[in-house]
Amino acid sequence: MTAGHLQIVVCAAGPAPDVTTLINTAHQRSWTTAVTATPHATSFIDIPAIEELTGAPVRSDYRTSPGVRRSLPADALVIAPATYNSINKIALGLADNYAMTTIAELIGRHVPTVIVPFVNTALATRHPYRRAVTSLRDEGVHILLGPDHDWEPHPPGTGNDRRLAFPWTTAFEIAARHAA
Repeated sequence: MTAGHLQIVVCAAGPAPDVTTLINTAHQRSWTTAVTATPHATSFIDIPAIEELTGAPVRSDYRTSPGVRRSLPADALVIAPATYNSINKIALGLADNYAMTTIAELIGRHVPTVIVPFVNTALATRHPYRRAVTSLRDEGVHILLGPDHDWEPHPPGTGNDRRLAFPWTTAFEIAARHAA
């Protein structure tokens, strides 16, 4: 018996190749997982390795066979790493690709959602980003950002240094707690 099903959406940012850390963390706690990737994230991740680990196809496009549903209903959603662009799209409700449509629907269904931004300080100071974070938090989305989570935007050009500190386990723990 599983504890729950975690839907993961991966965006095209430095920590994306390490999404297996989140998958393994969930599996260690008896959760099943499935991964959806934004179109650009597909070049960041090892799709065959993720599919073998999850036992499910990595989705990045709309299904081609009508009536075939390939994943379990989600008990929680983690969007990580989340880019500046994706966070702004999510807040605006833009569903211009399969990943964004999935996110919009799951948030609309009130599935506990955790977003882990991976943005630099130059982007994080922009008004559109700050408004997006506020809007998503007002909607009940948990954004792992700030001193309470020991996760802050990084200075431009230092993303590679921050990749190793990416809070995959914390993201899962928060999602699982809100799903309980």
